[in-house]
Amino acid sequence: MKRILMITMFAAMAVGCGSAQNKVASVKTVGVDEFAQIIVQKNVRLIDVRTPKEYAEGHILGAEMIDVKAADFAERTKGINGTVAVYCRSGRRSLDAANRLAAQGCTVYNLDGGILAWQKAGKPTTTIETDIFSTKKGKLVKMHALMHASICIEYDGKTIYVDPCSKLGDRTVDYSTMPKADIILVTHEHFDHYDTSALRQLITDRTQLIMNPRCVELYGSGKVMKNGDKQRLSGIGSLVAVPAYNITKGHEKFHPKGRDNGYILTLDDLNIYIAGDTEDIPEMATLKDRDIDIALLPCNQPYTMTPEQLIRAAKMVQPKVLFPYHYGETDVRGIPAQLPGIDVRIRHYE
Repeated sequence: MKRILMITMFAAMAVGCGSAQNKVASVKTVGVDEFAQIIVQKNVRLIDVRTPKEYAEGHILGAEMIDVKAADFAERTKGINGTVAVYCRSGRRSLDAANRLAAQGCTVYNLDGGILAWQKAGKPTTTIETDIFSTKKGKLVKMHALMHASICIEYDGKTIYVDPCSKLGDRTVDYSTMPKADIILVTHEHFDHYDTSALRQLITDRTQLIMNPRCVELYGSGKVMKNGDKQRLSGIGSLVAVPAYNITKGHEKFHPKGRDNGYILTLDDLNIYIAGDTEDIPEMATLKDRDIDIALLPCNQPYTMTPEQLIRAAKMVQPKVLFPYHYGETDVRGIPAQLPGIDVRIRHYE
């Protein structure tokens, strides 16, 4: 089912929402067909205003979740401007959200009948979670949690994949149904990060494939980046390869120092730290000076970090938003309470 739903998953490419200088309230309630046409336009931000439980059960492709009844709704939406599309279960909660967003200058489209009407019309839903961030220039960055260490990032009409993997256990991602890659980042050669089947499905003549030296050797092509290397990404931003390795005695063999990469991906002014398979290494202390906006930190010993190590790592890096990922069966639910001041978001990166 997920493979079918992914066919249209990334139709709406993320770009800026525009300016809210002229704060003119505008709300229009529209039917399913018109709503479907609106949300695939470039300048539209799609928001599901239901509860986390409702969102997890199934939502419209590419929607971020901001619960209109939550205490932090105003805080999480205060920087949103431009054109926004909102929906809830039946249309009542989303109308409240629409009016509040319009009051701050947004042009808002509300789905008449909510997701119930959407499903009745035979439109697809998915369980893949999306988070949306905005750069200072108003460009949107969409981050899609695919599975485990596999991430898709949309930015300014470009599609970036990190460690695309097709199958782990009973979980699958059919990359043949997804947008081709502008950039692919691979951290190291383990099967859950380096998957030649996924790479072949995503690569075109214009794809920039960037990997650690061993992966380039195995694949036979691609751009090598070693720890400390820097690169400009044409039309997108910049990339720095940073260390990722084990330090616990007896675990060093899993990810030896100097072999694997983490990455700092900068899109406009937004700094994203993708840690790769690592523990709380001392080099993380230097990342605080890089003003990390978003960090993805792994959490599954013996291969990466324990929750306690992840907490120490987060305190060194000091990101504004933290996603624990690559966590398998590790219980990460207690992490947010241990990191006051950091927006910790638990997504389905099992």
